Amino acid sequence: MSALAATMRTALLEAWTNRRSFWLQVSFMLANDAALILFWILFFNRVGEVRGWDFRQLLVLFGILSTVTGLAMGVLGNARRLGQVIADGGLDAALTLPVDPLGYLLVRQVDTALLGDLAFGPAMFALSGYATPVSTLVFLLACACGTAVFVSFLVILGSITLYAGGRGEQGDAGFHSVLMLASYPLDVFGGAVKLLLFTVLPAAFISGVPTELVTRFDWGRAWLMLGVTVGAAVAARAVFQGGLTRYRSGAVWTRA
Repeated sequence: MSALAATMRTALLEAWTNRRSFWLQVSFMLANDAALILFWILFFNRVGEVRGWDFRQLLVLFGILSTVTGLAMGVLGNARRLGQVIADGGLDAALTLPVDPLGYLLVRQVDTALLGDLAFGPAMFALSGYATPVSTLVFLLACACGTAVFVSFLVILGSITLYAGGRGEQGDAGFHSVLMLASYPLDVFGGAVKLLLFTVLPAAFISGVPTELVTRFDWGRAWLMLGVTVGAAVAARAVFQGGLTRYRSGAVWTRA
């Protein structure tokens, strides 16, 4: 664990080395997030509510989604690029180190721009009007669970490269698909699409269900969220470890 913490600290220091670039990327992300919130302000001023969701609930949703994205994609910058890292031979170096290879790959790189989301998310939650001491604790736990589900989903996609080869672009495709679906209130969707959000593309457990936990908490939903989080983490670990037993080398000179 100390080795992984040291690796993460090194990755953060590398991102911080060029301070001008760091603040520029973070500022652009904050501006992008603010523009999105401005759109929803104008939207809700015109229509009022959307299937029971008001603007305050949407602020909670974006607070959770931004925080989850900042953690899963910013701090753990390699999560969506795991398949590409494997395809490029990056796993070889990780296997030579006395650390967990999956943990090492996840913490090895920071995506500076997405750290802006990590600052934006808690600010949106604070402005939502839901920020009581109890709901703040629920918010933090919900963000942790949403992050675990998101990272687990991307690890499973990235691990496909260990089984099927290729360049590992499926992680980016999965990231954009889930992020787009998770950006809307859960009740906007229905039928087969809503079923998809609770199964194949777990966007519901990244933003929708966590938002409902903060705005109208109940223990049944909380246990469901916890169960999905644990199940996703176990499945991701199992898929990665299973692929690792089939792995030979990503080095160019060893490829068939």
